[in-house]
Amino acid sequence: MFNQKRSKLVKNIPLMYLKSILTFIIYLVLSNSVDNQVFAQEYKIKTIVIDAGHGGKDGATHGVYSKEKDVALKTALNLGRALQDSLKDIKVIFTRQTDVFIPLYERINIANNAKADLFISIHLNDMPVRVSRVVDYYKKVRGRKVPVYRTVTSKSTSTRGTETFVSGTGRLGEQDEVIKRENASMFLEDNYQKNYEGFIANTPESDIMLSLMKQTNRDRSLKFASMLQQEYVNAGRTNRGVQEKSLAVLARAAMPAVLTEIGFVSNPEDEDYMNSEDGQKEIVNGIIKAIKNYRRIAETSF
Repeated sequence: MFNQKRSKLVKNIPLMYLKSILTFIIYLVLSNSVDNQVFAQEYKIKTIVIDAGHGGKDGATHGVYSKEKDVALKTALNLGRALQDSLKDIKVIFTRQTDVFIPLYERINIANNAKADLFISIHLNDMPVRVSRVVDYYKKVRGRKVPVYRTVTSKSTSTRGTETFVSGTGRLGEQDEVIKRENASMFLEDNYQKNYEGFIANTPESDIMLSLMKQTNRDRSLKFASMLQQEYVNAGRTNRGVQEKSLAVLARAAMPAVLTEIGFVSNPEDEDYMNSEDGQKEIVNGIIKAIKNYRRIAETSF
C-alpha cells in the first residue's frame, strides 16, 4: 500500500523537479568526497609550465635600467633550469624563451594542451605614473605675466615587496564553461573510468563534477600561492599577500595556476635585487622550495 501511494506521488512530481532534486542530492554527496576520493588519488605533479610575463612589443614597464619583460624572462629561464636539475622527474615547459610577444590566451593554452599540473606566471610589479602640472616659467602677454606649465610624470619608488595572484571570482560563469570545454578530452581517455570515476558525459552529474574540479583548482592555487609568499617572507622580502583577481592569463586555466610579482621594478632596491645574481638565486630557490612543499602535500593530503 505504501509503495503504491509513493509511486502515485512521484508520478505527480514534474520531471524537471525530479532532476533538480536528484542533481542537488548528487552535489551534496560528491562535494563531501570528491577531493579525497577522485582528485587526490590521481593528482601527481608531472608537468609545470613557466610563463615569463610580457615580451616583444608588450614590454613598456621598466625601472631605472631594466625592463620587466627581460627580468621576467631571465627569472623564468633560471627557474626552469634549476627545476629540471632539482626535480628530474618533472617536465618543464616554457611559454617563451626569447623576447617575443605571446597573447595571453595562447600562454594558458600551452599549459592546457600540455595537461600541465601547475602554471606559474612570473611578473614584476610597478607603481602607476602620477601626472601633474608645474609652473615652468612666466612670460609677458600684453603686459601681463602668464604662467607656462610643464607636465611632470612621476611614480612612487618607495613601494616594494612581493605578491601572488590567483584567478578571482569575477568571471566564474565564463570559467565554468571554459573548464568544461578544456576538460572534455578526459572523456576520450582509455583509462577514463579509473581516473575520473563518476564522470558521465552530458549529464548533470558531469557538470557538477567539472564545477567541483574548478573549485579544487582554485583551492590548490590558493594553497600554492600562500606557500610561495611564505618563501619570499623567509628570504626577508616584504609580503604583500595573496589576492584573487580576474586576470586573463589565469582565467582559463584547467590546473592550479598563479601569477607572482617577484618585486617592484619601480623600486631601486628591488630592481637591483631582482637583477643581481644573488637575488635571482634567492628568488628561484624560494619558488622551488614552494613547489616541493606543495608537491609533497598535494600528492599525499589534498
